[in-house]
Amino acid sequence: MRLWYDKPAQEWLEALPIGNGTIGAMVFGGVNSERLALNHGDLWGGGPHNDANPDALEALPEIRQLVFSGEYAAAQALVNARFMGQPLRQRPYQALGNLLLTVVPPAQGSEIESYERELDLDDAIVRVRYRQGGVDYTREVLASQPDGVIAFRLTASAPMHLRLSMSCPHLAHETRASGRTLLLAGMSDTVTFEARAQVQLEGNGVITAEDGQLIVRGRSVVILLSMATSYVNWHDTSDDPATWNAKALSRAMKKSWERLRLAHLAVYQKLYSRVSLELGPEPALPTSVRVQSFAQGNDPALAALHFQYGRYLLISCSYPGGPPATLQGLWNESLTPPWDSKYTVNINTEMNYWPAAPANLLECYDPLFRMIEEVAESGRRTARTQYGAGGWVCHHNTDGWRGTAPVDGAFWGMWPCGGAWLCKSFWDHYEFTRDKKTLAVHYPTMRGAAEFFLDALVTDPKTGWLVTCPSVSPENAHHPGVSVCAGPAMDSQIIGDLFESVARAAETLKRDPEFVVKVRTARAKLPPLQIGKAGQLQEWLDDWDLEAPEQDHRHVSHLYALFPSNQITRESALLMGAARKSLERRGDMATGWSLAWKLNLWARLGEGERAHALLAGLLTPERTAPNLFDLHPPFQIDGNFGAVSGICEMLLQSHAGELHLLPALPPQWPEGRVSGLRARGGYLVSLAWSGGVLTDVAIVSQNAGECRIRVGEQVSVLKTRKGGVITLVDLQPEE
Repeated sequence: MRLWYDKPAQEWLEALPIGNGTIGAMVFGGVNSERLALNHGDLWGGGPHNDANPDALEALPEIRQLVFSGEYAAAQALVNARFMGQPLRQRPYQALGNLLLTVVPPAQGSEIESYERELDLDDAIVRVRYRQGGVDYTREVLASQPDGVIAFRLTASAPMHLRLSMSCPHLAHETRASGRTLLLAGMSDTVTFEARAQVQLEGNGVITAEDGQLIVRGRSVVILLSMATSYVNWHDTSDDPATWNAKALSRAMKKSWERLRLAHLAVYQKLYSRVSLELGPEPALPTSVRVQSFAQGNDPALAALHFQYGRYLLISCSYPGGPPATLQGLWNESLTPPWDSKYTVNINTEMNYWPAAPANLLECYDPLFRMIEEVAESGRRTARTQYGAGGWVCHHNTDGWRGTAPVDGAFWGMWPCGGAWLCKSFWDHYEFTRDKKTLAVHYPTMRGAAEFFLDALVTDPKTGWLVTCPSVSPENAHHPGVSVCAGPAMDSQIIGDLFESVARAAETLKRDPEFVVKVRTARAKLPPLQIGKAGQLQEWLDDWDLEAPEQDHRHVSHLYALFPSNQITRESALLMGAARKSLERRGDMATGWSLAWKLNLWARLGEGERAHALLAGLLTPERTAPNLFDLHPPFQIDGNFGAVSGICEMLLQSHAGELHLLPALPPQWPEGRVSGLRARGGYLVSLAWSGGVLTDVAIVSQNAGECRIRVGEQVSVLKTRKGGVITLVDLQPEE
């Protein structure tokens, strides 16, 4: 399975991404000039700092009084004046630079023949092939996780003449060349960085250094590139990137290209090959052409390609030991990217990890889990300073310095539930694996998030419910220009999930019985899901939905209860109907990531054809770049991952205490096969279907117990043993 093109990339969004979870590049595939746009996942502007506002706590009672008095604009103004973090903006994730290659062909001006550029998802290698002046050229580029380098091999049927250089957008940088080494060193605020390339010749050839470049002559050349920064963690920037690169290249230079490639494959394919998806034959068309014509409905295989590409991206930008995926994953060409390419935790970061469990990439959670632990440490400071509360809090954004205070402005930033939503991933991991050891590691952080809300929730004077105040329904105004309010629906839904998962985790681990009583008591006092005057699921405590300024707003925050939560299921028909009404009122078209969220929501409603319509809306040139990156626009990677999750939800659901097979299969996929999906309870599921009817089932149980399986309206309840396999025969109704 591959992405392929018949011409070089002209723009960054046409280039092909590679990454090993920490370092990455965008490969353009030019003919006479090649560019690798370079990234290191720890290259952030700014430096360690405390963003908690010491004056906020004093203003909090007045802010709450204004909210409960209905003076929302005045409350929002006071939040802006006295409660926002310091500084108001967080710092950006930044590009590192470029590796540039100029090829002097044997016959200048010769026509280019048989050009092809591809990213092979099966081996995570970008290849470029073409013929010019009677000479055949081939390039292969990979990002090796085990060796910690980008490896770039160039071969030709006649000797090549190459010029190798580096460029950098940072003001503070230098480049130099000596021997067979090319070096770029620079600094962004407090973080120093270095990229170092070394050249190997396979066979005869010559390497010389000249004017900061390497001049290389030979028929087969391997370039090994290492990148490092001084960033150690959110409060330490004392590492030495030069030492790191020297060690990495010393090890890698001892290996042949083939040994590097095989080591890379062994690590990558261990994760990638767990899941396969077939939805039909692939047409012999470039990938960008397929995107342009997907809406015509004759290319179901593009959905399978998009699914596996999303899995490839998650492996490449969120591997154990590296940083978590930002708004753009690992890939960014700017010093000031959109929304700083950081971690927006009011939907986007969480969406990045929706496919980690169902698409069988549990290891990819590791960077996120480490970040949450660090955010919790920073968030304890913010909770104490700004709320006078125990536990920890994170608002709607964090960055490389683990900022947790409200930022950007009250309209967007005055939302205290980011940390609580992040904690859902800990419980998701447990539900899919039944791994008590990992749950025990993260339980204190989950408990800390719950402790904050036990202290910070206040009683709504009109209803007596426990509510957040101040807060917002993420980024959505309830009256013109005003979002600040008390107890929006999403907050109660997220906090309800947090309280229940902490209670269940404590019971599973046999800990804290008194704390379990506290959180369950508080959970019972949260606002219930409410149905408004139009039959919709209410977004706010008051039924403002029909008067809200943006009726088609991109966020569908109040539908968290339907997905990713399981508070609304087929057992609650009234709430399902209200969620459907809200979705219909919002409309389909929105940003790329919003389409992906709605894809998951319609799948949860069992509407396969409507879910596919959202996928078709996503797979258009307006919402998907030529290289299949999701477009807000601009580029945000969350839509890629949200789409993977949505396709999982169309094929398998396990949130309601049962395995529901093909719950939202669209008519556009009449034939297909999937293997290796994960389900809650610790199951591996493989399915095949023909004519829209299930024809083969293999469910492997990783734990002993009872398994409830639904196919349409038929439900089977089976006893399972560890390692046992359930097949289609086991699901046949008795005569």
